[in-house]
Amino acid sequence: MSDFEVRFATKKEAADVAQLHLLASRAAYAGQVPEAHWDATPMAKRVSYWKEAIEYGEPQVLVALEGDSVVGFVGYDRSRDPKSKNTMGEIWAIYVDPDRLGEGVGLALWDAAREGLLEEDCTDVSIWVPLLNERTLRFHELAGFKREMNTARTVPIGTVKVEEVRMKRSLT
Repeated sequence: MSDFEVRFATKKEAADVAQLHLLASRAAYAGQVPEAHWDATPMAKRVSYWKEAIEYGEPQVLVALEGDSVVGFVGYDRSRDPKSKNTMGEIWAIYVDPDRLGEGVGLALWDAAREGLLEEDCTDVSIWVPLLNERTLRFHELAGFKREMNTARTVPIGTVKVEEVRMKRSLT
């Protein structure tokens, strides 16, 4: 296992987060989303999104670093679902460099996000996960999340539709 630290992202790391998001998304949705989709959004727009998220904390963004390299990140905050209680948190995004899967980066990010959500007085947390990504589903199940099958939804990603399911767990 490698040594890495988890801390809040800085605006200077927005480009690294955007690049990792693109790389990890391509891997996570391989076979579901055409490659052309990933090239449709200019990198400058991706960087701008993450720079704004980091600056304003919507979501709060933590990075996992090995030396100076960003090897993963998590974005979390209160749930975006308008029907949820104000004590419901949400993992908006959690991505790890595909070459670093299985090294504990995701677990370190999840643990740090859980601590942050507890500090925000959240009692529960949810995340939307693609149904066809077994590795991601398994990771979250091992972290204590349970699938809420009645929440399955279809979301457009470019020219295709991807099935997602909400997973939820208690933070206590």
